[in-house]
Amino acid sequence: MPNGTTPDADRSTRAASLEGARVWLAGHGLTDVPPTPLLARRLAVRWGARLAAQLLLAAFIVAVALTYAIDLPAGAADDGSGPDRRWSLLVLTAVVAGLVLAQTLLDWWVRRVDRRAGATLRRRAAHPIRPGWRTVLGVPRAVFAVATFAGATALAIGSLTVRDDAARYAGAVLLIALCGVAVGMVVQLRHILTRPVVADDEASLTADVLLRIEDAREVATPTVVWCLPVASVLDTGLGWWTTAWLVFVALSVLALLLITVRTARRGTVARHTTMAR
Repeated sequence: MPNGTTPDADRSTRAASLEGARVWLAGHGLTDVPPTPLLARRLAVRWGARLAAQLLLAAFIVAVALTYAIDLPAGAADDGSGPDRRWSLLVLTAVVAGLVLAQTLLDWWVRRVDRRAGATLRRRAAHPIRPGWRTVLGVPRAVFAVATFAGATALAIGSLTVRDDAARYAGAVLLIALCGVAVGMVVQLRHILTRPVVADDEASLTADVLLRIEDAREVATPTVVWCLPVASVLDTGLGWWTTAWLVFVALSVLALLLITVRTARRGTVARHTTMAR
């Protein structure tokens, strides 16, 4: 074979991809939806993009921690208010811009695979009304995401009001990082909502909606928001701030758990959206 693979290896790979698609459908309660090579390709690119996004966010948290740690005051004579600290904040802003750009490129990769997959269809099916944010994310999760970022931003601004220079610097680092994560989330959600529909029948339409729902809920989960203070402000010795943040995270996790339990399963939402004609 020109690409160095054998027919048996190709068949084995395709069979494994189809089995992965079947397991994914069954996990969402869509056992009656048949797995297809098209769905397997779309799932493969999303799993790859999701892994890359998680590694990207982990690297971003490390960059935030390094930005904070490198410019800690070396001693009592160092108040940490010199130009080095301002340059560090500028570098962090550049890192934030790089994060948003990298996330955009990952979304572009997924969109390109979807377009190529759609081009192979002999006919195209479409939703009478394109699923909006209320469908793919849901009002409770949207409110939760906004409230989480608002609460985290308020706590970051609170650390800027103290007289301790190290605490104010940590608050500035956290605030810039939060802005970057928020912008990245909005950009990703926009891409999810505007991706082309790749389907040729009702079953593939259901799978298409389910992919959007899964992607949107993954993006809107504020895991990075909960992790960012560990890389900065929690080390400043602000007892009241640490207590407030721990309470905030605990309440946020509880709220997300309640939303997950009380909202319909992703497969159910996808099926209802497809059948609502």
